[in-house]
Amino acid sequence: MSQKPPRIVKCPTCTKPVPWTPDSRYRPFCSERCRQIDLGAWAAERYRVAADAPPDADRDSQHN
Repeated sequence: MSQKPPRIVKCPTCTKPVPWTPDSRYRPFCSERCRQIDLGAWAAERYRVAADAPPDADRDSQHN
């Protein structure tokens, strides 16, 4: 039985190809540097997770 070639993904930081294998230590990143750049972007709040707007508290109190 032949092994499938590993899936190749793009590094989210630099887009370099990264094999998706247990040997790819920093996957999905290509290196520690790219991993740290991404972590820094999260810490600097350059990324945001989409969410619904919270309900308006004043509007809710009018209905009670």
